[in-house]
Amino acid sequence: MNLENKVSKIGKNMKSSIIREILKFAADKDAISFGGGVPDPETFPRRELAEIAKEIIEKEYHYTLQYSTTEGDPLLKRQILKLLERMYGITGLDEDNLVFTVGSQQALDLIGKIFLDDESYCVLDDPAYLGAINAFKQYLANFIVVPLEDNGMDLNILERKLSDMDKKGKIKQVKFIYVVSNFHNPAGVTTSLEKRRALVEIAEKYDLFIVEDDPYGALRYEGETVDPIFKIGGPERVVLLNTFSKVLAPGLRIGMVAGSKEFIRKIVQAKQSADLCSPAITHRLAARYLERYDLLEQLKPTIELYRRKRTVMLNALEEYFSDIPGVKWVKSEGGLFIWLTLPEGFDTWEMFEYAKRKKVFYVPGRVFKVYDEPSPSMRLSFCLPPDEKIVEGIKRLREVVLEYGKEKHLL
Repeated sequence: MNLENKVSKIGKNMKSSIIREILKFAADKDAISFGGGVPDPETFPRRELAEIAKEIIEKEYHYTLQYSTTEGDPLLKRQILKLLERMYGITGLDEDNLVFTVGSQQALDLIGKIFLDDESYCVLDDPAYLGAINAFKQYLANFIVVPLEDNGMDLNILERKLSDMDKKGKIKQVKFIYVVSNFHNPAGVTTSLEKRRALVEIAEKYDLFIVEDDPYGALRYEGETVDPIFKIGGPERVVLLNTFSKVLAPGLRIGMVAGSKEFIRKIVQAKQSADLCSPAITHRLAARYLERYDLLEQLKPTIELYRRKRTVMLNALEEYFSDIPGVKWVKSEGGLFIWLTLPEGFDTWEMFEYAKRKKVFYVPGRVFKVYDEPSPSMRLSFCLPPDEKIVEGIKRLREVVLEYGKEKHLL
């Protein structure tokens, strides 16, 4: 049987995660990978979680080992509401404003499923988070691509493009604006408070909603916390996505969606056809952990670890790249990534073959483009390698850049 003859349009539009494919190359023990945003396992509270896990299986087995609701554990919802108020001053929500997903990637997929089709448009930045590109592309959507600046999306260009859609009578086909507000993946920038307020005004003007993705907001190493777009615009205009993957343990696979009750009902309906019920055991595990431990206090050693690793990478870039004309990088105030841009003419996708020979791995900027086009940029993750490997990896990366640049007559 020819399976391809049976596959739907959406099925044909699916692609493998390029980052997962790239990570295969990093399995060599001599390799140094700056590829995935994989947390350092030493940050996982494994002893605390092991103790709680034993307890909830033995004493709460009637709940933890049973089918659960689609929406997720109500105990965990109550803990999340407290955390949102403490971290961001978000109030006025109740349990019906929340739903949990299997990681925030499932939330992106469900949003795409509900709102996008081949006549729809959504707004993405350039570069954009690869997971969002993949989730939205599979539903055959069209994209309005807006370049990023040092403090977030270029709102002048966004306004101009939305105005053009309005003049063409297509503004109702534009569904939402997707934003990674803090420590952008991959670009590292944080959307300023002024731009957050202006973004809400634009969304209200054109009657769009905003999907604010905030997986890294708790991992701030310097600077002041900025009010979430969700707090500024409210749940009727903004949907907030978050995850436990970067602040507790990715193996729990707990993502969160906060929004209006109407929006959450739609997510629940879509989720029921995907997984029917949430994993009770991991939800209750996280809920009991949040009951017994102060997550923000527990995160302080993790923040110190990542702050140090970020500093090691930034210092190594200064030592090995500052003498190469036209190279620049973003010093993010938090998160897990540094966005490195090489001189014009470099193609970091093509250069990846050179990197494989040196056994140093990064994610080419091309994969963060909505439309397939060359990019001189790359994403570097500092969270997993030890300090000495970060330095050695940046040193190898310099050799890769010089070799490629000279061979292509770019340096």
